Amino acid sequence: MSPAAGTRTNVEQSLAPVATEPVAGPLPSPAGPSAPAGSPVPAVRTRKTTGAPEDGAAVRSAGRGALRLLRTVTVKSVAIVGLLLLWETAPRFDLVDRTFLPPFSEVATAWWQLALDGQLAENAGASLTRSFTGFGIAVAVSVPLGLLIGWYRPVADVLGPLLELFRNTAALALLPVFVLLLGIGETSKISIVVYACTWPILLNTISAVRHVDPTLLRLARSMDLSAPRLFQKVILPASVPVVFTGIRLAGAVSILVLVAAEMIGAKAGLGYLINASQYNFAIPQMYAGIITISAIGVAFNQLLVAVERRLSSWRLPA
Repeated sequence: MSPAAGTRTNVEQSLAPVATEPVAGPLPSPAGPSAPAGSPVPAVRTRKTTGAPEDGAAVRSAGRGALRLLRTVTVKSVAIVGLLLLWETAPRFDLVDRTFLPPFSEVATAWWQLALDGQLAENAGASLTRSFTGFGIAVAVSVPLGLLIGWYRPVADVLGPLLELFRNTAALALLPVFVLLLGIGETSKISIVVYACTWPILLNTISAVRHVDPTLLRLARSMDLSAPRLFQKVILPASVPVVFTGIRLAGAVSILVLVAAEMIGAKAGLGYLINASQYNFAIPQMYAGIITISAIGVAFNQLLVAVERRLSSWRLPA
């Protein structure tokens, strides 16, 4: 080997990184030459670098989540925003008669005035009390009855023709009958809501019980489950989604039918507010009442969806 090659090799070795592998055998004492040979060597503590990589990843993840949320909100609200813009501009450009369809800004101003006067809260409270009372009674009666009819075939054979007769009779067609029999007070209005809400819940509950997955039933019977346990562990959980479909339909029906019922002989309620505004030619107030009904219906439906997700959390997502 030439002297130049040897010199280059020594330089490369001096510049090479120091190995971090542990060295076998006793280590020299850090206390110096005077320390005993067998004294323990204190552990060297290393400081873990935290902050920049993890924080940067968290910020990027939060940013992506915010962008996804913004994109979802934008996609779901673009149709509503477009409708409101059309509503605002069409009367102003004389595309429709402004007398019968005022701009949305005027309707929003009327809604705010009704809210400040207390009329909106008073009428909405009266409607919600009637609607929720009738809806609750319908759920309490229809769900057990639907489970019974769907589970026991003889009961379905007896009550089937009667159910077919009444479910094809519109609730509003029977409104004069309810008024004649029960008067124009609260009883007739709650009763018509109960009648209208009963059929979506009852029919969906019956269908849910009858269309449970046969594989689940065979598996449950192979485990020698008794009829009550089979009903509790298999039938009820499998029926929840279809039953809640009927309940959600009934929630929308409870508000729509009640508004029609409140237009006859009522002195409070959103239906009364809409009808009185029409007679007094207060068109913005009339549309304000309609918007309030729509908002209540959307909020009620979202509440039922949340309850359904809570009760059917055992299901695997699609």
